[in-house]
Amino acid sequence: MYRIALFLLSAVLLVSCSSGELTPEARAMEAARQSYTALSQGDYEQFLAMRADVENMPNGYREELLTAYRQFASQQAHAHGGIALVEALRAEADSTLRVMQVFLTLHYGDSTHEEIVVPLVELNGQWKLK
Repeated sequence: MYRIALFLLSAVLLVSCSSGELTPEARAMEAARQSYTALSQGDYEQFLAMRADVENMPNGYREELLTAYRQFASQQAHAHGGIALVEALRAEADSTLRVMQVFLTLHYGDSTHEEIVVPLVELNGQWKLK
């Protein structure tokens, strides 16, 4: 069932713009989905690399964040069987805050799910977690 949803989402993203270029919303949705998929798969370095401020981050803070990501994943594994699938639902531009709000659904191993809102900013043509 999750694979069908992922397939449909991919199809929507591919045809979201008639010129062949993805819309800013579609690109932000894919960036958010990829980052949380990396988190769900234990690729904490990749999740961290998707942050907007990672280049100027002190090493000590970087290590604290990686530890926090591991702890979050461990808590989710214990409470819900881990994150089984990350689904991007929609994105809304917030011109006042100059961010794109991406709405994700985290599907857990115990068949529960949770909707979260992830703010992203565009830096040098790439969408990054704020």
